[in-house]
Order: sequence, then structure tokens, then C-alpha cells
Amino acid sequence: MKIGAFGVLHTTPPTTAVSLRHVRPRIRCFSSSGHVSFIKDVAATQPHEHLHYLLKILQTRGETIISPGSRQGLIPLVIPLSENLSGSLTALLRWPTATPGMEMPVVEVRKHGVWLLAKNVDQYIHRTLVEEDANNICGSNGELYDASSEAGKKLYRKGDFAESQVASLDSYILKKVGLFPDVLERKVMHHFEQGDYVSAMVTGEFYTKKDLFPGFGRPFVFYAEILQKVRHTSEAKDAARVALKSPWWTLGCAYQEVASIAQWEDEQIEYIKEKVTEEGRQEDLKKGKAPAQIALDEAAFLLDLASIEGTWAEVRERIAECYKEAGFNDIARFILYED
Repeated sequence: MKIGAFGVLHTTPPTTAVSLRHVRPRIRCFSSSGHVSFIKDVAATQPHEHLHYLLKILQTRGETIISPGSRQGLIPLVIPLSENLSGSLTALLRWPTATPGMEMPVVEVRKHGVWLLAKNVDQYIHRTLVEEDANNICGSNGELYDASSEAGKKLYRKGDFAESQVASLDSYILKKVGLFPDVLERKVMHHFEQGDYVSAMVTGEFYTKKDLFPGFGRPFVFYAEILQKVRHTSEAKDAARVALKSPWWTLGCAYQEVASIAQWEDEQIEYIKEKVTEEGRQEDLKKGKAPAQIALDEAAFLLDLASIEGTWAEVRERIAECYKEAGFNDIARFILYED
């Protein structure tokens, strides 16, 4: 959707983790049936066939499985799975206008939005099993592999990491499992530490390739940061502005950090605030924009504004109304649902 001089915001495809212990009831016993039915009946999409095994892995790892409807205070697009001892929440992301068949990414919930952990359930399981196997030398007993059961056998053969003789665990993951934001960022920083600035910049630019992490602004934020690191201020500014064309809740950090690199004050925030007023809606109607598109744009704008301070609860009802106005009744019900 166009937003004047500031580019395009897309509705589809490190900060402190949110501690949620004071607002969420816990499910102490393991059960996947609640999550499966929630995804089908409330989130109005299909659960991954291996979701049961992912939940079992998370529980075996010592995390607390929580109700999928325990979403008070969270960005209203996530389906909670588990919480670890530090209060970090693992969840699935339900893109509101996902294309048919699009898998839900696994994310970590943070104050300003989400951090992408894996593009799908299988990728997350696969990486977990590789990391456990790599740590076997240090005494891991394979509990996670046992918990993964049939899914684990399909995704990974124990011992393959050692047999591969790949130089490092990160290299193996990128080569054999898939691309992960944290691994790519760590690879870039390793190049910097080695004084290999060329490889660092090449990897950083690769991270931003169009179809690697669709919908997420984080790759461009990180690229802007490394461009700043090598004092390419103008290019860093451009990369940050590209990042801000993505949903702000996908930046992986506070909006203000990216706006600072982009050399923007509050003009974009003020522009979006104007767009969600009645006057802004009427202006779009006069320009010939379809009412359904105006409603979808407003929902995206409201999510962006809420991400600045993490004030999701304040806009949840209006966002749901927007999706209802646009004809996305299932998404509206999902947005509103809380235990």
C-alpha cells in the first residue's frame, strides 16, 4: 500500500523479550489438541502436521506449554506455544492476509513485535535436533531427538553433523537446514571479527534478498547497521528506509532505532496517524481507493503504531473491526480472541 513519500508498507509477507508470567495461565501437562483445534477453529488455518512434536520438544527442553488463547498484551497475530524460564515466549505467526498454503513461521514474541526463529515448524525442529546432536560431545543424551519421534527421523539422521565434517555448526545449519536470521547475522559479525569486511558486506547484502524472509524488515535493519559500521552513512540511511516499508513489528528492534538510521524524525508516524483518522479515510475514498483496501491499510497502520510502544491491547478491537470491514471475518475473530 502506498504511503506518499515514505514508500510502501506490506501487510504480508535485539530488544528485551516480553515477560508474561503475570497475565497468562499455564498448561502444565503436555497436550497438542488444544493448539490444533485453536489453529483450525480460531486462527482459521491448517496446523502443521508436526506441531505435536514441536510442542513435545519444547516441553522436553523445559519450557512451559501455554494455552494458545493466552494472548493478553501480545501482538494479536501470534499463537502462543511455550514460555521458557526467562519469560521468553515462542509462538506461531498468523499472517492476516497469508496466501493459501503459506506456512506459519515460528517466532519469539518481543515488546515491539516478533523475531523470526524459523520459517516453519519443520525447519525449527530440524535445527533443534542438529544443535542437540552437535552438543552430544558435551553429554547430551538425545532427549529432544526422542521427543521428536517420527518427525525427527524424517528430518535428521543422528550423527550426520559429525560425519559431514563441515567446519562449524552455523555453516552446517545454513547448508543443510535452512536460513535463519540469527545465524546469518552471527556469520556477518564473525567476518568482521576476522577483518574480512568484503565477506561481511556480501553476506549482509545476501541477507536482504527479496524472497529469503518475505514480509520481515529485520534483514534491512541489520544491513543498515553494518553499513553504518563501515561508515557508509548514505547507504545505511537507504537500507533503513527500505526496512521501514515492512511492518514495523518485524524490525527486530524498536522503531526509533531504525528511524534514527533513516534520518527521520516523527514525520512518518504523524503521516500514518493522519491516515487512520476519518479525514484520512475520506481522502482515500475520494482518490478512488476501494473501501476494503482502506480498511486493510488502516489495520496495518494501527499495528505499526502499536509496535512503537507495544500497546497492542489499545488497538485490538479497532484492528478486528478493520478486518471485518474488509471481509476478513475469520481474521477479525482471531484478532479478538483471548482466554
